[in-house]
Amino acid sequence: MTYSHVQDAVRIAHWRVPWPLAVAALFYLLLLILGNGLLNDPDTHWQIALGRWIMAHHQVPHSDVFSYTMHGKPWISSEWLAQVLYANAFAIGGWSAVVVLAAAAIAGAFGLLTRFLFERLALTPVLVLAAAAFVLASPHFLARPHALALPVMVAWVAGLVRALDQRRLPSFALLPVMMLWANLHGSFTFGLALLAPIVLEALWNAPPSQRISVALRWGLFAMLAVIAASVTPYGPESILVTFRVLGLGRALALIPEWQPQDFATVTGFELCLLLGIGGALYLRLNLPPIRILVLLGLLCMALAHIRNGEVLGLLGPLFIAAPLASQIEGCDGRRTGEGNGHLLPSLALILALCLETVGVSYTSDYQPRAAVTPTRAVAALEASGAKHVLNSYVFGGYLIASGIKPFIDGRTELYGEKFVLSHDRAVKLQDVGAFFWLLKNYDIDATMLAPDAPAVGLLDRLKGWNRVYADNVAVVHVRTGAPQPDGAEELRP
Repeated sequence: MTYSHVQDAVRIAHWRVPWPLAVAALFYLLLLILGNGLLNDPDTHWQIALGRWIMAHHQVPHSDVFSYTMHGKPWISSEWLAQVLYANAFAIGGWSAVVVLAAAAIAGAFGLLTRFLFERLALTPVLVLAAAAFVLASPHFLARPHALALPVMVAWVAGLVRALDQRRLPSFALLPVMMLWANLHGSFTFGLALLAPIVLEALWNAPPSQRISVALRWGLFAMLAVIAASVTPYGPESILVTFRVLGLGRALALIPEWQPQDFATVTGFELCLLLGIGGALYLRLNLPPIRILVLLGLLCMALAHIRNGEVLGLLGPLFIAAPLASQIEGCDGRRTGEGNGHLLPSLALILALCLETVGVSYTSDYQPRAAVTPTRAVAALEASGAKHVLNSYVFGGYLIASGIKPFIDGRTELYGEKFVLSHDRAVKLQDVGAFFWLLKNYDIDATMLAPDAPAVGLLDRLKGWNRVYADNVAVVHVRTGAPQPDGAEELRP
């Protein structure tokens, strides 16, 4: 080999693509381009408002401080750290900073996923799995606390699966990861729950003579993980929040992200599911029994609730990577080292991302969509001087951010199943008596409802109520007279 050939080889080695960073960078730029989509959820407003409250009062809430229907009722926020981070981002750079923070966290999760996959798989299967994960998770890409928890979730589960594949105890360095997750988002309880099948597989794989030892060591780690998850301002009470949310029953079906997958039209989820099943059959992929159960569990979660598509997309590949590498010829990436990048290209890519972030911050006008930001309707409410506002569920977050106490908002676990369902039936006039009861019992002096809410038409005809503002986002009615003593309002002729 000539000296020039050696120089060429060195030059190529120095500029080998750092694939995990490259994948994260690509998804980050894509999320910046689609940045307004990250602000499509009304809850982002109250998440930032709560973060401001925490910083202003130097404490986390232990009761409701925002609504007038549940004011003072015990309530905790297991997402307090994410809310503080979003509030600080908004204070520094407005909505652009919020988008950058959420996009960076989401992209970081895919970077960690890609890094793990490259420890086992070659380039092509890694990129296919990363792309499928992105499609599956994309419906739930929102600037909310769960986005900041995604890289922590991947780091935690990847660490557990890595230990499982290597037949060893997980690193105790994962315990601070769990502690961070527990302060960012309530989904950390799922991370604790995953310990059960992982420990079961560890016992399954261990020689019979070592199973007691393996059980004791994994049991110690699991106990320490629960202790780490309890290191929050609320202690172990944070663990109970998940059960309160899941206990909402039929009320969850009213929230779009908690609805099941819809196969009436072709979606990215359906395509990924069909391609995944077809690929597994074609490749004749065999999985250990416990991993089959885990994968089926992730699939059931994703089918039951749209929001869990990200869990299937980001965690499913972690459990199939090692079996795929060992069974399919050409999939093992450990022989090629394709995932290894070098310092110079990594630094160049990071610098380019920083410059792109600065450029986006100055040139993009990120704003939440009008459907969750009824600015003019709120101005009409403020001008009316109303104190008790009956609002559509979707407007609760913006009302909180505007300093107006809502009737209901996105903290569904605070209000409970019965309250949420009663409000929904009343506003939809499925129970007209319940609607009149709400007006009377809560001394409602104004309403701000979505234009398609059936109650809007009824209010237009009620004596003592005037429509003061309307657009394609919200309709505002203000009470002009005292409520009827018996709660039975009279209709205008």
